[in-house]
Amino acid sequence: MNRNLLLLACIILLSSCASQLTKVMKSTDPDYKLKMGEKYFAEKKYSNAQVVFEDLFPVLKGTAKFEDLYYKYAYTAYHLKDYMNAENLFKTFVETFPTSPKAEDADFMRAYSFYKQSPKPELDQTNTLKAMGQMQVFINTHPTSPRIHEATAIIDESRQKLEIKDSKNAELYYNMGFYKSAAIAYNSIIDNFPDTDKGDEYKLMVIKSYFLYAANSIEEKQAERYDKVVTECLEFVDRFPESTLTKTVEDYRQQSLNKINNKNEQAKKAA
Repeated sequence: MNRNLLLLACIILLSSCASQLTKVMKSTDPDYKLKMGEKYFAEKKYSNAQVVFEDLFPVLKGTAKFEDLYYKYAYTAYHLKDYMNAENLFKTFVETFPTSPKAEDADFMRAYSFYKQSPKPELDQTNTLKAMGQMQVFINTHPTSPRIHEATAIIDESRQKLEIKDSKNAELYYNMGFYKSAAIAYNSIIDNFPDTDKGDEYKLMVIKSYFLYAANSIEEKQAERYDKVVTECLEFVDRFPESTLTKTVEDYRQQSLNKINNKNEQAKKAA
């Protein structure tokens, strides 16, 4: 089939689909509409299904068919990647049909809709935090659910994203020469993510940041700030005794002690 014929076929097909949807929407038979809406949904024509389902709301509300209709309507928003609306629809479903056998899935999908809105680590992580919170609520509310493992994995993945964001922020402070802020930021990562496998790397960055902070301080403050480096080095050895970075940390400790001794010698001579 040449290009022009293919284009013509597509136009005819789209026109036929539009004509069929128009026919469905003009129908006054709710059973026919529902049948066609479910047909669209099964065929993954979610835009069409959404329009038909929404049109049936005032007709089927309060009937036995409304629960399944609303459930599928929420899924049309999800499949159309309208995650903000999907989250709200799944939430409303759970609130409206709390005893429904579909409530557990809707509860999960509410949290999952937040997860789908979670952006790259560099951007605002509000939805990541919401996803974590809602997944934890799901775990607490449905402790025997077969989706507990998936919910836990999403929480772990989200925590890693938050850790990456925090580490990038700390790195930015360091690269801009805001060494005290960098040290505080790296220490916060260790406190906020105690299970991280990069704890010793972050602690080394704390040490390096405080070392450079001391080196760039005014003369009167240097001894005190090198002493802070020594303290951080001792904390490193206590917390990460098996780390491969121990030798580097010991070098910073010795350099700092030498700096302190030199300052003390200078102070004695000046006296």
